[in-house]
Amino acid sequence: MLYLWEISNDSYKMHEKDGKYIFGVVKVGDKGQIVIPKDARKIYNIQPGDTLMMLGDQKGIALLKTEIIQSIVDQAMEGLTK
Repeated sequence: MLYLWEISNDSYKMHEKDGKYIFGVVKVGDKGQIVIPKDARKIYNIQPGDTLMMLGDQKGIALLKTEIIQSIVDQAMEGLTK
């Protein structure tokens, strides 16, 4: 679902479409920190203390919970041992 945003007077409304999300705009603070929007934290069950992996290419960056990467690695390793 793609969430489309209506922007007016600095407020945002999310609309759902196609299983993909746009969560809005975040600012980078002086220490390089960002705040992950509440809706994103809820949908992806991101809790305080969770570890995230940052990936990037020439188009941009993405954050993944390390549990997802570990699951992929575990599946690949099982495939190698069969």
